[in-house]
Amino acid sequence: MSAFKHIGILGRLGNVQVVESVVALLELARARDIPVLVEDVVATALASVKCNIATRSQIGEQCDLVVVVGGDGSLLGAARSLAEYDVQVLGVNRGRLGFLTDIRPDDMEVKVSEVLDGEYSLAERFLLDVIVERDGVAVAHSHALNDAVVNSGGSARMISFDLYMNDLFVYSQDSDGLIVSTPTGSTAYSLSGGGPIMHPDLDAIVLVPMFPHTLSARPIVVGGNTEIKIIIGDCYPYVSCDGQIHLNAAPGDVVTIRKNTHSLKLIHPIGHNFYAACRDKLGWSGRLTEPTG
Repeated sequence: MSAFKHIGILGRLGNVQVVESVVALLELARARDIPVLVEDVVATALASVKCNIATRSQIGEQCDLVVVVGGDGSLLGAARSLAEYDVQVLGVNRGRLGFLTDIRPDDMEVKVSEVLDGEYSLAERFLLDVIVERDGVAVAHSHALNDAVVNSGGSARMISFDLYMNDLFVYSQDSDGLIVSTPTGSTAYSLSGGGPIMHPDLDAIVLVPMFPHTLSARPIVVGGNTEIKIIIGDCYPYVSCDGQIHLNAAPGDVVTIRKNTHSLKLIHPIGHNFYAACRDKLGWSGRLTEPTG
């Protein structure tokens, strides 16, 4: 008997390999007599393949397992839309890096079968709530699994802002922007900006200045329940969530970033190891032979 009763499938469009994996997943589920819902936008690429079609919200409401076929970007989008539902998410990597989508296509049949048999580990990853307020009224809102970034947008110019944490003033800064990252996002944009790698089990948030005018400005790691407020100076920055959602801000706006009440329930296959993933994805070196002595 399967550990899951209903499976949803999401995928990245415009990739033949994604379609191949989706079809293989459908065959695997049907062999086990498990009902499957395929997201409507994905189903359009399946041509003559018969499947039950649903919207993403319907999948969140009706399924207890969602398999995302694509890259980490696909899973980021799924996380923001599915976190509010009591559904577990599994990633099949058809992208490049694959920090979140950690099942390789060649291993898909074996690894997914193991998951369906209940052989997996479950990790909870918290998201961020990002709210832009103007004159005390919320004018924009989104979520982020990796990071929220306040920056100047496409132009290479500095922005100014004041930073508060739990209503305590931290500093005023002139820089290219500020990255506010979860542990999940610490191996993404935050890392390229000079931020630390944080183990995904940590309940913490890191703030990474982007090319600050003051050389003493360094990344700060704070508790995961810290409420962060960024008061925008004389500039019109963008607030980017996971690099996929972009909110506009204006002088005097307050950007509030705090932990979301919902979390992503992310499935890893048995044997998943964060440090092994870092060695593989980040090119860390490993011993070629066992140490002697």
